[in-house]
Parts: sequence; C-alpha cells; structure tokens
Amino acid sequence: MSRRRRYLVCYDISDPKRLRQTAKVCESFGSRIQCSVFESSLDATMLARLKMELNKIINHACDQVIFVDMGTDDESTPLNIEFIGLPYLKRTRITII
Repeated sequence: MSRRRRYLVCYDISDPKRLRQTAKVCESFGSRIQCSVFESSLDATMLARLKMELNKIINHACDQVIFVDMGTDDESTPLNIEFIGLPYLKRTRITII
C-alpha cells in the first residue's frame, strides 16, 4: 500500500464555472483552508486521480493549479498552519434539502 503524503492544493482559475468545478473536485479530496487552498492527504493513486480530474476542468492556457508536497502524513507531526489577519476557522459543510 502506498503511503499517504500531505499536499497543499492551490489554484487560480479565471472562469467562474471552472472555478466552481475545481472547488468541488478539491473538496472531494481534502479540506478547504482558504477560498482556493486545500489540504489533502493523498496516496499516489489518489494524487493521480485528482490531477486527472482537474486536468479535464482547467483551461491550460490561463488557469493554474499548484501542488505543494508537505511530506508524509504522519499523525505524530500535526499540520502547523500560521495565519496573519483573520483567524483560521475550520469550515463545515451545510447540507440544504
């Protein structure tokens, strides 16, 4: 089994429709930290699947997705994120029926 690694996934998408689609895909693979920044714990297969799905959505001429490898997903080393300005509030999904 492939060991998971932590990734920051950040994007700059120029079209509102592609932006929503990109956010939806990223939400299915990780946790939102900021509007266009996600933290994900992924093995090699999951990372490849995420990249494949995003490649189908983005316009390669004007959009950008950045993957920052932050190392192994080791429970003994918690993710340390510092913020300046507004404090980090973990977002929760609200289901409206």
